[in-house]
Amino acid sequence: MPTTPAPAPFTADDYRARMARAAESAADAGLAGVLVAPGPDLVYLTGYQPTAITERLTVLVLAAGQEPVLVVPTLEAPDAEHAPGSAALTLRDWTDGKDPYTVTAPLLDVDGRFGVSDNAWAMHLLGLQKELPGTSYVSLTEALPMLRAVKDEHELARLAAAGAAADEAYGEIVKVRFEGRKETEVAADLAGLLLKYGHSQVDFTVVGSGPNGANPHHEAGDRTIERGDMVVLDFGGLKHGYGSDTTRTVHVGEPSAEEQRVHDVVREAQQAGFDAVRPGAACQDVDRASRALIADAGYGEYFIHRTGHGIGVTTHEPPYMIEGEERPLVPGMCFSIEPGIYLPGRFGVRIEDIVTVTDDGARRFNNTDRAMAIVE
Repeated sequence: MPTTPAPAPFTADDYRARMARAAESAADAGLAGVLVAPGPDLVYLTGYQPTAITERLTVLVLAAGQEPVLVVPTLEAPDAEHAPGSAALTLRDWTDGKDPYTVTAPLLDVDGRFGVSDNAWAMHLLGLQKELPGTSYVSLTEALPMLRAVKDEHELARLAAAGAAADEAYGEIVKVRFEGRKETEVAADLAGLLLKYGHSQVDFTVVGSGPNGANPHHEAGDRTIERGDMVVLDFGGLKHGYGSDTTRTVHVGEPSAEEQRVHDVVREAQQAGFDAVRPGAACQDVDRASRALIADAGYGEYFIHRTGHGIGVTTHEPPYMIEGEERPLVPGMCFSIEPGIYLPGRFGVRIEDIVTVTDDGARRFNNTDRAMAIVE
């Protein structure tokens, strides 16, 4: 198996630049600052991921014109001190038995409005608001939806590597036997292949056979895959800290004429969405392009989800390719294009690639054949 060298780790300067950009973006949005709880935003901004998410307050405080401060429980301070971005911030710890909100309050504008990472605990927000009743809060997805959306060259390299690894996994899964095996068995094969090709984490392995394929988020179950089944394979996880997510739909034995037609429509719709990607186009234009083709083929009511979602340190993040999202595409944005047709009680088809916006169009991070594969 060919190996590629791991990318160089992000440096303290990389994290310093990200935190500064977040603070400046918050100020431009009329916010007093940003409060970041443990989760993907904290990993992106500092490289710090607590070993255990507990009820103890951990929060990164960012505001324009002041140094970043990470408030942590004393017992977790040694781990925080070794985080990749720790040199770019100040640590302030608090011990059990003390009130963490009195430690954090002096860092905040007493009448400020703050963006807060979406996964912050309500008890912590309520604790801060009790300490500083003049403050108010808004989710980062609402206030700064593009915080992580535009990737630099090092992030793009990680996403490309994750996509290539997922492609390798698909290249092998179509060689295994499907007929007579349970969905869970094929899903386990997929998970093993993602790990084989360098994923550190497997997030999902959707194997939707026959009528189960008509459920876009079907979890692999005990159904035995039969000859004549269409099978939706949607899988991904993290490699070098960045996500993969790809879908191909295969068939056990030869498909019927209708099954082949539906697959062809979805494949053409996926291409139409890709062709719509260019700098300055609106996110909704990608959705419209894919959706129009499916609707024109008579299957519009069976395309029941958005066309795409952003991807980065998580597999779902802004921007979203959906009607009403008028935000313009810019180079470095990365997202899925994954139209589908779902015929209840019968079968489903979805085809998905991760793409990035380039200076003159788009580039795919998934490059396996999008034609229907015949499996045994």
